[in-house]
Amino acid sequence: MVIELRESKDLEQLLDKSKTDPVLIFKHSTQCPISAEAYEEFSRFARRAGDIPCGLVLVIENRDVSGAIAARLGIQHESPQAIVVLDGRPVWSASHWSITEDSLSEALKDAKSAHQ
Repeated sequence: MVIELRESKDLEQLLDKSKTDPVLIFKHSTQCPISAEAYEEFSRFARRAGDIPCGLVLVIENRDVSGAIAARLGIQHESPQAIVVLDGRPVWSASHWSITEDSLSEALKDAKSAHQ
């Protein structure tokens, strides 16, 4: 399930969900060809992810939310960027060509295993 993060409250709601299960945040630049490729990988993952909450941030259009993610999670902003969050803390992140459907699946699987 993809949730577009447009406001701070959207981010807070997603982080609240991370208290019980891992969530994924994907930062996407609509003007970057590398980000477009990573977005395709993210989209393939999200279609198969079932009920895993996946937050999508369009970094140019929603700079405030993108900056809040970096500040709140203590991870320097990059785009494209994927972050797995569990209990309000980042447990995995990747950027650029490291974002693949397989890497996202593996990161979420590892986070779920660690949480059980």
